Amino acid sequence: MKKIALAAALSVAATTAFAGGVVEPVMEPEVVAAATTSSSGGILIPLLLLVIVAAAVSSN
Repeated sequence: MKKIALAAALSVAATTAFAGGVVEPVMEPEVVAAATTSSSGGILIPLLLLVIVAAAVSSN
């Protein structure tokens, strides 16, 4: 009788382990940090333009 009870308990435990079926894995979205530019990058072009204008004025 104990063997039958043990077999019944094991069969119930085995069937509940597979009751959920196969589920597609859920992947978390990857967080990507946006690259930011420093404030000195915006001043480089006006300074370069100023140097070019100053060189053109001083050559005349």
